[in-house]
Amino acid sequence: MTERILIVDDHPLTRRALVDLLSQHAFDVVADAEDAESAIELARSLQPDLVLLDLSLPGMGGLEALPQLREAAPRAEVVVLTASGTEDNLLGAIRGGAAGYLLKSEAPERIVDFLRSVARGEGALSGPIARRLLEAVRESGGRTGGVPDSIAAVLTARELEILLLLDQHLDTHDVARRLFISEHTVRSHVKSLLRKLDVSSRKEALEVLERARR
Repeated sequence: MTERILIVDDHPLTRRALVDLLSQHAFDVVADAEDAESAIELARSLQPDLVLLDLSLPGMGGLEALPQLREAAPRAEVVVLTASGTEDNLLGAIRGGAAGYLLKSEAPERIVDFLRSVARGEGALSGPIARRLLEAVRESGGRTGGVPDSIAAVLTARELEILLLLDQHLDTHDVARRLFISEHTVRSHVKSLLRKLDVSSRKEALEVLERARR
């Protein structure tokens, strides 16, 4: 199936280059926008499958726009493509529900591969960004008491996010609503994380998490 994608970036040359790149690799670029306000309206009217979002936008920034984009197009996955890899932007994007975070320094073929990964329901982070995220999550502790290295090392960013939400006693429906993804997608990620943790139930996964924290 051809994925329908909306590109949001304030630089005309960058938008043009992305349109050309993705069109050559069987993505259907339904529109491109130079600011967040236009992007939100386009997302609402076009209902794309993917949104490729820069964070540095005139007026409303990408982090502020992210939850509004997800509300406007609930089935769309948002991938941040930006020049900034700061911890604040990274964590803000993940908390805002981004399915992926990539730097503009990535090679074009890597961008294409990451978008295909997101379209399959997998989280997408470049290597340096993934390491930075896991380090930040481990250090921050959060409301759940932190994530031990033994757990964080084997899960994707999305699986980690879902495991932490399950640890807050949320069910599939609530996790899906919190992350603006389908219940089917939540169940697929749960199945994957159970396999990686070598357990057969969510209860056992949380027991593994608790034991690892001790």
